[in-house]
Amino acid sequence: MTTPKVWFITGASKGLGLTLAKQLLAAGDYVAATSRTTQALTDAVGQASSDRFLPLEMDLASEASVAQAVAATVSAFGRLDVVVNNAGYLQFGTLEELSDAEMRQTFDVNVFGTLNVIRHALPQLRAQRVGHIFNIASIAGYSAEFPGSGSYSATKFALVGLSEALSAEAKPFGIRVTVVYPGTFRTNFLAGSSLMMPAAPVAAYTEVRAAEQQWASYDGQQPGDPDQAMAVLRSVAAAATPPLHLFLGPDAYELAAQKEAAVQAQRAAWHDVATATNFPA
Repeated sequence: MTTPKVWFITGASKGLGLTLAKQLLAAGDYVAATSRTTQALTDAVGQASSDRFLPLEMDLASEASVAQAVAATVSAFGRLDVVVNNAGYLQFGTLEELSDAEMRQTFDVNVFGTLNVIRHALPQLRAQRVGHIFNIASIAGYSAEFPGSGSYSATKFALVGLSEALSAEAKPFGIRVTVVYPGTFRTNFLAGSSLMMPAAPVAAYTEVRAAEQQWASYDGQQPGDPDQAMAVLRSVAAAATPPLHLFLGPDAYELAAQKEAAVQAQRAAWHDVATATNFPA
């Protein structure tokens, strides 16, 4: 039998984070779950705090709050095995119409919040010389040619870059890193506070306004099953050689393949011109 693991999950009151938390508790693992309120967590998970479930109120943008949550997890369970940076939201809108404040808020949650967790989890993982960090990006962090997705995609591309660097930095300490690119899964991500529209839309962007309506109507129609997605993530956590890059869902695989083919074609077309850049031998 496998030894139960201690998981630390951000954004666990809804979406993929909630699905994962429920699966882990059913499997007998220990779960420290964070959200903006503990009530949201206990209501969503369906149980109060117990010897295996630790609901934590945490503000991702506050380093002190994150440090306290990580310390509480180690105090309650004695160790930390798997960190899942899942919290995030989609700020829709073109790069012209989004304000500086809207852009920065997206980065504060999706990127700097993740960095806060990593910064405070790593000392424990290094001391143990074992652990696994999952950073939940998006297929939009690999292929971003969708009008209105610039802010969100930029944060997810940032997660990919920092995950690759983190993997190299953490490897000597026995810590594994996986960046996850989910496609579209049937969660509430396209509803409520997870999907924000621009405060000052520009009427000229008719294509983006149409995309807004399309995304809103897509809620509840996503083809991906979140239960199956999180079962895959749990399998990766148990694997002897987990991947650094994990694409989730047929749509994620298809978009990745399209992006790679397009980049390869453009690279080949411009090869002779673009590589004639060295000093003469």
